[in-house]
Amino acid sequence: MNGPGAVRPELASGQPTATPARRSWSLRRYLVAGMLVWLPVLATVWVVGFILDMMDRTLLLLPERLRPQAVLGFAIPGLGIVFAFVLVLVTGLAVTNLVGRRLVAYWEELLQRIPLVRSVYSGVKSFTESVLTTQHSFRQVVAVEYPRPGIWSIGFVTADNVAEVSAKAGQELVCVFISPAPNPTAGFIILVPRAQLIPLEMSVDAAMKMIVTCGVVVPPYPPAAHGQ
Repeated sequence: MNGPGAVRPELASGQPTATPARRSWSLRRYLVAGMLVWLPVLATVWVVGFILDMMDRTLLLLPERLRPQAVLGFAIPGLGIVFAFVLVLVTGLAVTNLVGRRLVAYWEELLQRIPLVRSVYSGVKSFTESVLTTQHSFRQVVAVEYPRPGIWSIGFVTADNVAEVSAKAGQELVCVFISPAPNPTAGFIILVPRAQLIPLEMSVDAAMKMIVTCGVVVPPYPPAAHGQ
């Protein structure tokens, strides 16, 4: 039995007692640490699995008797990637000649006559061309004062000079694409005098990552720190 003058064991050992608040904080810290490990892994697995599943679905374009299940008797996971690669390559070869370009032009003309499809197809096609083609790609990452002076936004230069607008405005205007976080595929363009732009050293990929993560992932400066 402990008398009035007895010393409690936790005080005698010199270690403070873990209060409920401290235990709750430790539990939260462990949960956050575990989520930081598993969430990126699960998200990566989900995205990769979704892409592989979409690639495998391209095999449905083959006649049923030529599909792997019919020829081999079993399915081969990931075989759709090879088929999708070949399909895209053959399509690219087909549409680069005169006949292929005309067929694509007829197809696009048909889609342009369908109201809802026209809007979706035109938007996706324009964005794809701006990203994939060299002549329309994002040329440089810049900082621009937008939406008001003193507030800076990340932008991508898409055209060095818009001739007609520059001529009528009396100064050289640069076309800048502003992408709202966290969706880099959406956005709008603004025409800005070149003198009002601040060129940045970060790459387009680094700027895109910053936008997708809502500014959580900020590229290091100077960029040479990547190799250190």
